[in-house]
Amino acid sequence: MSESKPSVLFVCVHNAGRSQMGAAFLTHLGAGRVEVRSAGSAPAETVNPAVVEAMREVGIDISAETPKVLTTEAVESSDVVITMGCGDACPYFPGKRYLDWKLTDPAGQGVDAVRPIRDEIEHRVRDLLTGLGIEAA
Repeated sequence: MSESKPSVLFVCVHNAGRSQMGAAFLTHLGAGRVEVRSAGSAPAETVNPAVVEAMREVGIDISAETPKVLTTEAVESSDVVITMGCGDACPYFPGKRYLDWKLTDPAGQGVDAVRPIRDEIEHRVRDLLTGLGIEAA
């Protein structure tokens, strides 16, 4: 891990759902103690509206977020890379900690289907923080 604070990158295909939720939860629960990034191997135009709504329900506003393209630099500068269904599109660098979170893709789903995905991501982010030695805010 970096000297100051750990850096985590969330990656999925479109950077419009799972990775956005992961980054938002880590930003919220990490309260400035973790550097957070998210990206997609083939970013969408906008964040999934059902994901925005599901996050709003738990008090986290991601309506201003935009999907970002996955870059080699983002991976290189991260201590932990969490993949969520991006497959071979995620570059691999020795020495990085990789976690593959197998989660249902919320693309094309309504908010009712997104809620359990959101809740699972929150649970995993809390576990991640514990593993990093950081108490959730």
